[in-house]
Amino acid sequence: QLEESGGGMVNPGGSLRLSCIASGWMIEDYHIHWFRQAPGKAREAVSCINDVGDSTWEADSVRGRLTSSRYNGANKVYLEMNNLNVEDTARYFCAAGARCTSRYPLDISPRDMKFWGSGTPVTVYT
Repeated sequence: QLEESGGGMVNPGGSLRLSCIASGWMIEDYHIHWFRQAPGKAREAVSCINDVGDSTWEADSVRGRLTSSRYNGANKVYLEMNNLNVEDTARYFCAAGARCTSRYPLDISPRDMKFWGSGTPVTVYT
């Protein structure tokens, strides 16, 4: 099981830090993904971090503003979100499953994930 926290409401240009904690299993063997889903839209992959935390991948729409980090000792993963804009408004989910490659996010689908959280909402409003 995964549980996200840290979502909220911010103005454009603001920042948030989302957390994702696993319970009942250890995250150290998994690449961890962040997806988001806006109302009426498909779930999209935005960030991935490898098992040891020394490589990350981001979708073009968020690169340079959102990035993942992790602390395996606490079974936690984080999504640092900076310079947010209204297009970032969505529910954000963490998930564990497929390994990320240089083709990210083209080779990643929600169907490839083994574990999911229930998400945390992020609203960027003017």
